[in-house]
Amino acid sequence: MKARVMVRVAAGSILKNKLRSVLTMLGVIIGVGSVILMISVGAGARSRIQEQVARLGTNMIVITPGSSRQGGVSQGAGSFNRLTLDDADKLRREGSLFSAVSPVVVAPSQAVGGTGNWRTVINGVDVDFQAIRDWTVESGRFFDEADVRASRKVAVLGQTVASALYSGQDPLGQEIRLRDVPFEIVGVLARKGQTANGSDQDDVVLAPYTTVHVRLAGRSFIPQILASAGRSADIPAAQADARSILRESHRLAEGEADDFTVRDQTDLADTATATTEVMTLLLAAIASISLLVGGIGIMNIMLVSVAERTREIGIRLAVGARGSDVLRQFLVESTVMSLFGGVLGTGAGFGAAKILSHLTGWSTVVSPGAVLLALGFSAGVGIFFGLYPARRAASMHPIEALRYE
Repeated sequence: MKARVMVRVAAGSILKNKLRSVLTMLGVIIGVGSVILMISVGAGARSRIQEQVARLGTNMIVITPGSSRQGGVSQGAGSFNRLTLDDADKLRREGSLFSAVSPVVVAPSQAVGGTGNWRTVINGVDVDFQAIRDWTVESGRFFDEADVRASRKVAVLGQTVASALYSGQDPLGQEIRLRDVPFEIVGVLARKGQTANGSDQDDVVLAPYTTVHVRLAGRSFIPQILASAGRSADIPAAQADARSILRESHRLAEGEADDFTVRDQTDLADTATATTEVMTLLLAAIASISLLVGGIGIMNIMLVSVAERTREIGIRLAVGARGSDVLRQFLVESTVMSLFGGVLGTGAGFGAAKILSHLTGWSTVVSPGAVLLALGFSAGVGIFFGLYPARRAASMHPIEALRYE
């Protein structure tokens, strides 16, 4: 029997009992829809994390303090700080692969100005910070080299701080007090949004690092140095260059562990997406249970169908049909039923993903790979669970099948 004829016969058999067929396919529909929904939510989360990491900057390399050890036990990253402004200067002078380098001097402070006060973080940075973070200015200007060299008291506000202190006002040219030190507002940054861990990037005030280091921080060591490689392909070599320069700066002997940590955006993205990928796989595995339930339902209905059509099977075998023809016929029926349920489930999953995105604001991405995987799995379920009923039908003896009542 030709494949086209088999599919037509299978479709006719399914349509004879529409309600029973729909109820049988319900498990497959729910399973496929759930799998696609879970995968789309996970893919959307990964896409959002990648966007957020991309917003951090261009080819960015992050250098932070290392860890100390007490009694042979590591105290964790950042517990031993030997980073200084001299390290940043050395990286800038000797690093051949860096397009930009900026120290980051952090000074949490109460900002007073405009309509009140706001608890925020003051970041003392160099001019290169704007290029490293790819952060444009919405209004006004970013401070320049002359401001840094002269340690001028000028500040650039993030959107959150500007909205909190100067809502409905133009902050440019106004005075903001940081730890009772007056700064002139020269610019307002464009909005960056949240990071992958939920912190607000716009809740910040940027000022020349020379000013913040002397007037606000008052510490010899700095918590972070940011750098940017000229090309993304240069990032691994630039990281190795940074390690070499800092080890020389800190006079670390060969074999002695680094007292700093060098990471890039790939490291940050991998860390942020690891948990998301595990949760996506777990949820998709749980959703796949519905597919197994749907497969069992298909097997039960196919067994009922074989029993109902025993005489029909006997007639076909008696007029010359081979057992393999009967086997293929019933396998095609179970596969068509499962595959059709998979198509309906795909539509349901796609619609559910769009509705969830609209109602919650979550990002969902329905990838063609997920659709093909779900459809292939549903077809596999039909073949696997339809095999036993099909083999049972194919093994019937024609005489016994014709005598069946």
